[in-house]
Amino acid sequence: MRRKLTLAMLAMMSMACLAQKTVSISVENKAKTDRMKAPVVIQLEKYGMNVRKAVVTLDGKEIPCQLDDINGDKRMDELCFLADMERKSKKVFSITLCEEGEQKEYTPEVYVEMLLTNRKVKSTNKQDLYISELKVDRGVNPYWMLHHHGAAFENSMVGYRIYFDHRQTIDIYGKYKEGLELRDTQFYPDEQQKAAGYGDDVLWVGQTFGLGALRGWNGKEPTMVSDVEHRSQRIVARGPLRTIVEVKDEGWKPQEGNEPIDMTMLYTLYAGQRDCDVDVTFSKKADGYLFSTGIINVKNSTEYSDKQGLRGCWGKDWPVSAKDSVGHKRETVGLGIYIPAKYVKSEEVANKDNYGYVLSTPTDKLSYKITFGSDNEQFGYHNAEDWYTYLQQWKKEIEQPLIIKEL
Repeated sequence: MRRKLTLAMLAMMSMACLAQKTVSISVENKAKTDRMKAPVVIQLEKYGMNVRKAVVTLDGKEIPCQLDDINGDKRMDELCFLADMERKSKKVFSITLCEEGEQKEYTPEVYVEMLLTNRKVKSTNKQDLYISELKVDRGVNPYWMLHHHGAAFENSMVGYRIYFDHRQTIDIYGKYKEGLELRDTQFYPDEQQKAAGYGDDVLWVGQTFGLGALRGWNGKEPTMVSDVEHRSQRIVARGPLRTIVEVKDEGWKPQEGNEPIDMTMLYTLYAGQRDCDVDVTFSKKADGYLFSTGIINVKNSTEYSDKQGLRGCWGKDWPVSAKDSVGHKRETVGLGIYIPAKYVKSEEVANKDNYGYVLSTPTDKLSYKITFGSDNEQFGYHNAEDWYTYLQQWKKEIEQPLIIKEL
């Protein structure tokens, strides 16, 4: 009996070995500053496997990781994990990829939600029609179809939402203390939650860029993402380490006279980071098109710009329209945007609405990053000087990324 059992075990182990691969990944931080919870992303296509499970270890100790199917073809495209990288350090991680089994569930450090508005539920923080995706045709405005008007996502530091309409504005949720809150507040805390120290909407965006909305450009001013055949939002990844929300516009004409182009945007938020990645892919080379983005000119704000793709502001205003201001207070926020210089065609002079940019790309790709801080935070920034110092350090880290190599 023992011999048969041993042979069976050996057979199972052999089959497991055929269905898995272990690789070693070197991660190096050459910067003079620590990079805590720094994202490490591994593309899985090169391994030629239909990965269903992954385990990442450092010095023999397992650390949380995440597998994501980015394009929705039922195959995992990326593996990500977070690395605490001290200044001038190098670490080697072991990654085991398996074609069998189920991915381990780690403690969630992020959260994302989309909800249809349920008219039968009067409470703004107890909506219950959860969805993962919504696509609408030309002429349909889904803004009021969705609770909090589009997908909302957060980590312990910050929260974002993306308006599901022609503006596609990114709005923000500021916190007092670190933690996940949107499952409880659904972006609209009640009076009891506010008294308990929950965060809230901290920015009024109107028709502005808000925090980094991407739009067209007609030669004089931004144009909305209005002329589209289909518009959709989809939750790509729910955690535990990052959320990814896809926004797609099919058949969009950024300028009058342009041929239609499809635009797919991925908004990625990692645990432990206050910034959000914006990665855009077009259906063809977009060298004949002009785009625009930037940040809202918050009332009474000061501005920072290094004239090389980094721009920020620090100001104070009501977070809602005047007619809705009851129960709210003026909010002080810092906003920031980083655009690689290769995409910047011009930095526009600030107007009453925006600190803007005109963008172009010679390829089918365009990427930038957005970030913000609320003066409410017990853990963040509380004056313009400190905020602008953070923005400068943020840019340095972006332009000196971790060096990731397979050994």
